Order: sequence, then C-alpha cells, then structure tokens
Amino acid sequence: MTDKTYRQTINAWRKERDETIRRENGWLSLAGLFWLKLGKNQFGSDAKCEIVLPERAPASIGFLEYNGKSVSLRINPDQKVKVNDKVVDFALLQPDISENPSYIRWEDIQLVVIQRGNRMGVRMWDFQRPERRSFPARTWFEIDETFRIPAVFTAYDRPKMAYFPDLTGEKAEFPVEGYLSFEFNGAAYKLDVNKEDDGTLFLRFWDPTSKDETYPTGRYLVADVEADGKIFLDFNKAYSPPCAFTDFATCVFAPEQNHLDFKVTAGETYSKHH
Repeated sequence: MTDKTYRQTINAWRKERDETIRRENGWLSLAGLFWLKLGKNQFGSDAKCEIVLPERAPASIGFLEYNGKSVSLRINPDQKVKVNDKVVDFALLQPDISENPSYIRWEDIQLVVIQRGNRMGVRMWDFQRPERRSFPARTWFEIDETFRIPAVFTAYDRPKMAYFPDLTGEKAEFPVEGYLSFEFNGAAYKLDVNKEDDGTLFLRFWDPTSKDETYPTGRYLVADVEADGKIFLDFNKAYSPPCAFTDFATCVFAPEQNHLDFKVTAGETYSKHH
C-alpha cells in the first residue's frame, strides 16, 4: 500500500467515524439515561415521570414495570407506540445485551432497556436533537505510519474473566479470549483483547496522552486482520469511547493491564479534559 493510498484509507475511515455518531441512533442522538426503580416507572414529558421525554411528547405515554429480573411495557389506551416496528399495548422487553433488544418508538423518540451488572436502566434517543448537526467534528493526530505496528494474537487456553471499570463506578466482567503482543521502540508489550462474535479483535487501552491530549480514561481500537492472517495494531484508528460525545453512555474503560507506558500520538484527540 502506497503512503498516499494509506492516508486516503485512514482519512476515509475517520470521515465515516464522524458520520456514524450523527446518525439517528448514533451517540449524538442520545438524550437521556434513567435507572429503573422496582415497580412502575412512568414515561412521558411530565417532569414527575421517572423517564422524562422531550416536551413535545405527551405528558404520559405509559409505564415500564421492573420486578427485579425483567421489564415489561404497558401503554396508555390513548397512545400509539411501536416495539420493533409493531404497534403494541403490552410487551415483555428484551434488554440491549440480548440478541434481539426491544426498541420502543414514539414518533422520533426511541427507548431501549439497558442492563449493566445488576442494574436496569432506559436509554433514550431523540432524533431531533440539535447536537447531531452542531457538535464539532472529531479531531485527530497527524497520520503516522510508525504507529501501524505488527502484532501476534495468542489465545488463552480458556477465556479468562477480567474486570473492566465503567462510567457508573462499577466493574463490568468480560471474557478475555487472548492478548496481542507487539514491540515498540525496542520494548515488548501485550494487550488483552476481546474477540467479538464476528471474530473482530477489540481492545481498550490507556497511554500517557490521556493526561492532556486524548480521552482521560483511554481509547478503543480494533486490530486490523489482513486476508493473509497478518495482524496490525494501527493506532491511527484509535478512537474515543462514546462518553467523549454524550453524558448518557455507560462506557467501559481500559483495564490496568492495558496501560501503556509510551505516548501514542496517533488516533483521536480530545480537548475537554476534566
């Protein structure tokens, strides 16, 4: 791949990343996150509702009932709501971690139940949210091909369960299938990775740029796996977690074993340091 072609590929990928967060169900459409209490949780535009929708919505549309294990939906007789494109007045809702989550839709407002550890919540998208157009474009370091590093994937004998800190202060438990080992500036490193259902090698990492140049809790990266099986960690594609764009995401951050000791001056930058 020529340098020009490589740069074009990275720039096209970055443009697509910026467009993705602006889609109807993208991170910039997120408008609310509500943790459910046991019993009935009313939803509508009335400020007294447990799940408060934008003002254009009816004062009360119905309620979500949480029994400690599952969540059901009941719609008021005078309202019209769809769950996965079907008009319903009652539904047993599947959370976001299931194979077929239940997406609740009232006009251009969408809700889904999210499960985080032992807690259940509701995530809300508002497709009219002005941030979809007004949010600044994502920013990146200059493309530096020295940060496209060959790596080797080593599978653990059996997936190990590892704890990853998240935004809620909890520690989420995920299976870690293996690690990627690589060398940089004469030193050897390895990073734990999650192997997704489609075979993607996904990792969360932290490096010293997080102190003042990139997202404070670290960034995400998907390894490049080429047709011949060769693997590259292309840090030019390192990107910020959703929490960089919305207050309503529940991001999972890099575990301690994925903290690097060198500056990765490649990939996405971040200016709003706390």
